[in-house]
Amino acid sequence: MAGAPTLAALFAQRVVIGVGDMAASNNMQVILSTYALGSCIGVIAYDSSIKTGGILHLMLPESTISPEKALKQPAMFADSGLPLFFKQLHGMKADRSKLRIFVAGGASVISGSDPFKIGERNTKATLDYLAKNGYIIARSEVGGSINRTIHLELSTGNVTMKTPTETGQLSLCG
Repeated sequence: MAGAPTLAALFAQRVVIGVGDMAASNNMQVILSTYALGSCIGVIAYDSSIKTGGILHLMLPESTISPEKALKQPAMFADSGLPLFFKQLHGMKADRSKLRIFVAGGASVISGSDPFKIGERNTKATLDYLAKNGYIIARSEVGGSINRTIHLELSTGNVTMKTPTETGQLSLCG
């Protein structure tokens, strides 16, 4: 039956990751989601060998602009959130060499010129961190001027990305 939901999808539990937050899981009945990535960056990491993955929704590139906030909410910043995110995944036995990464967001959503270039700076900080630490990006959808919503289905490694005009899918398996 085309379009019929799978049994797993019928019983899936959706976990929503807010701005400046993250979540990781190895529960195959979980779908992780984060909404409206504008200048923010969403990083999805998935290890298909153990069906473990997570999403980080970071907001700003550097924690030095608010060290107090970084202590309370480290996932808000690329420089403090990314290490914490991967530490959490590695703590769940995700293998660095098997992690497949998807990066989305980093848009310029302010009409006119954006003097702060937060989306560009978030993208650069994220991609630099991933490259420096040897993480392989399977795909990225960054920049532009549109917001993106992303979902990770832990049972399959499928990622769904929605924009105001379209919905696309990709697999982080293999």
